[in-house]
Amino acid sequence: MQLTVTGKQVQVGDALRRHIESSLDAILGKYFKTAIEAHVALAKEAHRCRSEISLHIGRGIDVNAGAEAGEVSPAFAAAAERIAKQLRRYKRRLRDHHAKAVEAEERATAYVLAPVVDEAEEEDAAPRVDGGAPAIVAESSLELPHLTVGEAVMRMDLSQAPVLLFRNRSHGELNVVYRRPDGNVGWIDPELGPAMRAPRR
Repeated sequence: MQLTVTGKQVQVGDALRRHIESSLDAILGKYFKTAIEAHVALAKEAHRCRSEISLHIGRGIDVNAGAEAGEVSPAFAAAAERIAKQLRRYKRRLRDHHAKAVEAEERATAYVLAPVVDEAEEEDAAPRVDGGAPAIVAESSLELPHLTVGEAVMRMDLSQAPVLLFRNRSHGELNVVYRRPDGNVGWIDPELGPAMRAPRR
């Protein structure tokens, strides 16, 4: 596993790096044997320390967690415990997913748009294009996975992403799962729209 540890207002010495590496190795050894890379970001702001852990454990599977505490070590320990809890919850599904044959890769382009502002703020705003559409400020390529709804929810949960676009393995159409403000997960499936659904009896 390739490990990167960065610190902002935190001294990352050899002892701390070894502690982080051994902790992550123990978690991964218990729940998921392989990981490609890990990044741990430690930061100190005022009287609080924050630890962010990001693991890339397989094709399209990222696990993210963060925590705060008064000191660096407890902040990292709390974030690592959250990672372990996520892996424990999805241990069987992750192993099943890892054992499956590699699916054909499909790519999509993701864009970051400049914020839309009202007319009073337009002088200081980013320029608009195409008759008022916001300007594109960044562009990237991402994998469009072929998943079941359960696998999509698992991936979104593990990565702590607010939304995940995927191709539904059962019928091949594009679907979206997203985290609702009430904590539940929303699912958008055009294939199962009102016109496609069987009438209730």
